Amino acid sequence: MLSSSLLFIGTNEIIIIVVLALLLFGGKKIPELMRGLGRGVKEFKEGQKEDTSEAKPTSSNENTTSNP
Repeated sequence: MLSSSLLFIGTNEIIIIVVLALLLFGGKKIPELMRGLGRGVKEFKEGQKEDTSEAKPTSSNENTTSNP
């Protein structure tokens, strides 16, 4: 339910959120926050790619290395 209500954010709500962010963090701090957020998202995506690339070879290696 919450995710469907987030899709209907209008222009007024976005303006209010931006103004509140400016009041809370100030104009100089927001670019630093966005930069940190971008780095975090980039690292998360790289971690996901590493997990998927490591998961595929291990599943095929398990079948071939079953010697008693």
